[in-house]
Amino acid sequence: MIPVTKPFLPPQTEYQKYLDNIWKRQWLTNMGPLASQLEMELKDHLKVNHLLFVTNGTVALQMAIKALELQGEIITTPFSFVATTSSIVWENCTPVFVDIDAKSLNIDAEKIEAAITEKTSAILATHVYGNPCDVEKIQKIAEKHRLKVIYDAAHAFGVEVNGKSIFEYGDVSTCSLHATKLYHSVEGGLLITKDTDLLKKLASMRNFGISGFDSFDELGLNGKNSEFHAAMGLINLKYIAAIHRKRKILSALYDEKLINLKAVKPNWHNASGENFAYYPLVIESEELLIKLRAEMDKQEIFTRRYFYPSLASALPYLPKLELPVTEDVSRRVLCLPMYYDLTIEEIDLIARIMLRIQNN
Repeated sequence: MIPVTKPFLPPQTEYQKYLDNIWKRQWLTNMGPLASQLEMELKDHLKVNHLLFVTNGTVALQMAIKALELQGEIITTPFSFVATTSSIVWENCTPVFVDIDAKSLNIDAEKIEAAITEKTSAILATHVYGNPCDVEKIQKIAEKHRLKVIYDAAHAFGVEVNGKSIFEYGDVSTCSLHATKLYHSVEGGLLITKDTDLLKKLASMRNFGISGFDSFDELGLNGKNSEFHAAMGLINLKYIAAIHRKRKILSALYDEKLINLKAVKPNWHNASGENFAYYPLVIESEELLIKLRAEMDKQEIFTRRYFYPSLASALPYLPKLELPVTEDVSRRVLCLPMYYDLTIEEIDLIARIMLRIQNN
């Protein structure tokens, strides 16, 4: 069997050393020494000034919306994981979907202004597959209309634009450290902001809004993460360069083997390097995609239609809206297996099967 993804796991002996010390300290959560250390090391690695380690990427999105005190409408993308939209609804705001760009698969910055109304308070855009949005165009629109900007950078760990971390763009950026991600802490998320006052607010919110032993200064929640998760994050950070190198090799091999496949990759931002978090293809037709998947399923080679269907037309708690580019792309997009342990032989097998099915 070849799964679509598989978590990177370091040597168990390395994790056991951290566990031994956790047992000795008996400090399991509430921002223990490992969680604090992870925040410091991540700031250094990502070259950002402010960063918070939280429960997961979804909580990070909800906290960002709440901390920015957003109300009314939030412009967003229909081509993302459901948490991008559900976080908006969960925080009692209304998602307003804007169609995506057919080449980058990100929200089409040229269409954002037409969706702005007097009720619009923010733009929440996803860096799809880690591919940066048109951050400069979005920032100009936000400044012109006095809107806040949140980036769902769940896939974008380690990505830079013009030599600067992608997390430095917008009022707040969030990241997921879920086990399926390029870099993970089993479960986890990040909040990044340049605003020190906003950082303090988010830090307080993460811990129920508690400001002292018997006082509160914010409406908060339990957004903290544990020492066990932080330990995994600390170890995996040591391996991130090797993980990136391996994924780059695997991606290049896919490119070589699938050069004759009737499919295209999304266009990557021209001022940014790839992090190889996924290997997405937009297949020539949905009919071909279904044929490819059916045969690979028989061979126990698993792929994912990521993201399908369009959030604008699929969620039962929102009115249905059909956006032509998103509808078309979501029906034809397919993510192939991509993970550290994937082998050259397995990629060769995947490519041979796909090309055989296409040509039959």
